[in-house]
Amino acid sequence: MKNERDEQFHQFVVSRRAALVRTATLLTAGDAHLAEDLVQSTLTKLYVAWPAFQRADNPDGYVRRALVNALTDERRRWWRRTERPMAEVPDRAAAEYAGGDVSDGLRAALRELPPRMRAALVFRYFYDLDVADTADALGCSEGTVKSQTARALDRLRAVLGPHPSLALL
Repeated sequence: MKNERDEQFHQFVVSRRAALVRTATLLTAGDAHLAEDLVQSTLTKLYVAWPAFQRADNPDGYVRRALVNALTDERRRWWRRTERPMAEVPDRAAAEYAGGDVSDGLRAALRELPPRMRAALVFRYFYDLDVADTADALGCSEGTVKSQTARALDRLRAVLGPHPSLALL
């Protein structure tokens, strides 16, 4: 039998899981499997901390921060540092970003950025968060968001050259 907390959490997952997977897919530069792992880890931690989440002034910021923390934790795992990725299996469909087209070149360039730098770009430009909300999600100062964003854009421009996706940034 479900209690009230379980029902509230269930409703949250039903209504927000797809958006969390989209965000995690961007944070992982298109790695759909890692994105699913991040969402699952985030939801597990969120369930444990459900009372704190419900008291949060900014629930969306709370979840964004939990996703970034899950990505940071994942990148610190010892086996992740020694794992060697293989080419994608050609008979499988590639994960699509449901919110719009993210070109393969841009996705590959994002993959080259450190996770927190990538997260700063995703929150600032894919989700159009302001500097303060991005700083809250990343757990850093607004100045750090500005410098990380500027450095990330410089790296992307160096890799991609004049690219239509970066023209407005």
